[in-house]
Amino acid sequence: MPLHMPPVIEHRVELAGHVTRALEVDGEGPGIVLLHGWNHSADTWRPLLTELAARGRRAIAVDLPGFGEATPLAPGALLPQLDAFAAELVTAWANGNPVVIAGASLGGLIALRLAEHPGELKLAGVVPVAPDGLEVPSWFDPIEEDPIIRRLLSLPVPVPGELVRRAQRGAHRGIAFSDAQSAIVATFGRSGETRADVAALLESGRELAPELLNAPFDLVGIRCPVLLVWGAYDRGLPHSDARMAFGALPTTEVELIEGCGHQPQLEATGRLAELLLPFGR
Repeated sequence: MPLHMPPVIEHRVELAGHVTRALEVDGEGPGIVLLHGWNHSADTWRPLLTELAARGRRAIAVDLPGFGEATPLAPGALLPQLDAFAAELVTAWANGNPVVIAGASLGGLIALRLAEHPGELKLAGVVPVAPDGLEVPSWFDPIEEDPIIRRLLSLPVPVPGELVRRAQRGAHRGIAFSDAQSAIVATFGRSGETRADVAALLESGRELAPELLNAPFDLVGIRCPVLLVWGAYDRGLPHSDARMAFGALPTTEVELIEGCGHQPQLEATGRLAELLLPFGR
């Protein structure tokens, strides 16, 4: 990293009863809050944080409860818990100033839910990146049904953490990225060190799926500017119906990134930064 580039600062925070890890860069505002997707962590935002820091924009990414190094979610509905956590994060970090909330997949859904009921939050805009909740998500079944994942969970002996991580990366690779051999798959979260971690993660997916199918947000209730970002070759959450839904809203712009899959923050970091920088100004 060049000496003149501001560092990504890693620290611990406590929000809504959860202790978690935050990655933060300093700069000017409106600040950008970055929310990751299911089975990811704040690490998936590191390249974008570095890019934003180089361009002098303030931003923060955190491990959402139940993922990465955050404390687990409580029993019961998951989305309301994530809503409360994200709202407290924005309130505490923004300190009364306008912010942009950008989220990928599950994080994009949470951003939209906050925009629907902003309360006291000052939202300069939301940038959902291939958000959940618009179509039936296809990211869970291929992971749960992956033969290597199933075999690891059934073995009667301890399995090295590296084997577990490799199996998870392999299950993700084919659905999340336009390039199935992309080395950036290795940046996926810190969850999944043991079989118990993987089993807990899959259980959270099973619990979350019905909530995603039950009208998790109301687009008509969103008043702040929305910039929908989607990878043209997204195999996890296709963009066709979503583009039509968002295109009907007067405050929404839709940006399709060519040559990109389900993770624009990793596959097209520079382009996503270019879209975020003027948003909310």
